[in-house]
Amino acid sequence: MLNIKHLLYNFLIDKGLSENTAKYLNMLGLLLALIVIAFIVDYITKRVLWRFSSSVAKRTKTNFDNILIANKLPRNVAHIIPLLILIEFVPQVFSDFEVAQNIIEKTLKVITILLTLQIIRSLLSSVKDYLKTLARYKDKPIDSYVQVFMIFAWLLGLFSILAIVTGVSFLKFATTLGAASAVIILIFKDTILGFVASIQVSINDMVRIGDWITFEKYGADGDVTEINLATVKVQNWDKTITTIPTYALISDSFKNWRGMMASGGRRIKRSVIIKVSTIKFLNAEDIEKLKKIQLVTDYLERKDVELSKFNEAHGADKSVLINGVNLTNFGVFRKYLQTYIESHSAINKDMTLMVRQLEPTAQGIPMEIYAFSKDQRWVNYEFIIGDIFDHVLAAVKYFDLEIYELDLGKKS
Repeated sequence: MLNIKHLLYNFLIDKGLSENTAKYLNMLGLLLALIVIAFIVDYITKRVLWRFSSSVAKRTKTNFDNILIANKLPRNVAHIIPLLILIEFVPQVFSDFEVAQNIIEKTLKVITILLTLQIIRSLLSSVKDYLKTLARYKDKPIDSYVQVFMIFAWLLGLFSILAIVTGVSFLKFATTLGAASAVIILIFKDTILGFVASIQVSINDMVRIGDWITFEKYGADGDVTEINLATVKVQNWDKTITTIPTYALISDSFKNWRGMMASGGRRIKRSVIIKVSTIKFLNAEDIEKLKKIQLVTDYLERKDVELSKFNEAHGADKSVLINGVNLTNFGVFRKYLQTYIESHSAINKDMTLMVRQLEPTAQGIPMEIYAFSKDQRWVNYEFIIGDIFDHVLAAVKYFDLEIYELDLGKKS
């Protein structure tokens, strides 16, 4: 092993500096040189590994190596060589400073454990992402397996770090900790729950800062502004702040609107209730009148011909309107709304779009519009809904239909 611990010391003594000053300057000089070398080696290693892994990824047919790169495994592995250089030469740099040497060596050991955990995490994430691309594993709880493994890895890593810091052997430390676990769990119950929840929230990507979440149990409905070990802060739309225990995110049910924000559409699901007494079959005069409504002109002309042929072929007696196959004002109104929504510029045509009847109620039959707006911003979204239903409410009378209204003034 190269002996560098007094590389500058003798030179400085020859220059007339005191022994104590020479020791400090020797240590600082060697430390600066070691740090520079470690950074240079780290940079070179990262570049070499990145180019090598990228070259291999381009040549191979599998996408696993691409996933390894995306999860930063080569970059994490590149840190191993400069870390080994630091571990090798730090004892020589601090040979005259025993206390500092002990602290630095423990710090490097802790960094080694953390780097190992990071490499394990990158590898497991890569395996998880790769398995999710395979059809036979898409319905398997791979996330749960990785999560359990990482929890155990972090526990072992934490025990190892505490054993290094305290100077107690790992086995003895783990045994002592096991005996005191009941007391520790009782005292740090909320902290432990928050710690476990934080890991699960992070690994499962359940909530991010900036997500819009709705948590009815805690009265939260707004953007997440902060996530820490114990609490999650949500700024509600009325600008109040709701604080939610972190572990509640994994023990209770809440709604995260991130999927909606990323989907390219925001759902519109609203209905108007039509009076059953206003629903009727359409006669020829009614159909001719409705043909003047441009959005259903083609539909009515086509259906008029089709139904006439069918009724003639089956000998339907049309002197009574119920005979044969007929159009209703309710059905034509539904077709009108469907065409209107399909032609609306603010509606996302690539997502579910329909107008449907719901189950009849005591008030009437709900006619529901189910679609997605292109604009997800709240104010604009409400404007789009208002624009659509302004039109719907005004259009009802053209089909001889009425919307249910509760008349509180009517006496029985």
